Amino acid sequence: MIKQSFIFGAVLTFLGSLLHIAIIIGGPDWYLASGAGENMATLAKSDSMYPAFVGSILVCIFFGWSLYALSGAGIIRRLPFLKLFLILIAGLCIVRGLYGFFIPLLFNTPYVINLGVWFWVASSMVWLVIGLFYAAGIRSRWSYISGVKT
Repeated sequence: MIKQSFIFGAVLTFLGSLLHIAIIIGGPDWYLASGAGENMATLAKSDSMYPAFVGSILVCIFFGWSLYALSGAGIIRRLPFLKLFLILIAGLCIVRGLYGFFIPLLFNTPYVINLGVWFWVASSMVWLVIGLFYAAGIRSRWSYISGVKT
């Protein structure tokens, strides 16, 4: 059975966790560069714990997604609600990826313009690729993630 798709997805979401740790450590300039926005950078500059708190939640989420991908690949034990969570993760990533392509094209939203259309499109491409890796893993390992004994 092919598990590489889940492994690639796990690696990418784990790298996302590490990136968010780096953003927390890097401070205001990193929040700006990552697209978190001027407000988060200002809060980080004023020593507010809110940006680090939100970033830490994202670190935990992306790390959890990595664990679910590894579970889907059969590398670690089966985690609870494996099929449901893998489908949700793939769906969220694909929707975010597609959303990011259409928003700059359809609307001149201040957020996208301030962030930079190329950054927005590039980050959307990353989300889409991650989602497609999870979707390919689901497809190739459907029996396993569904709990069917083979």
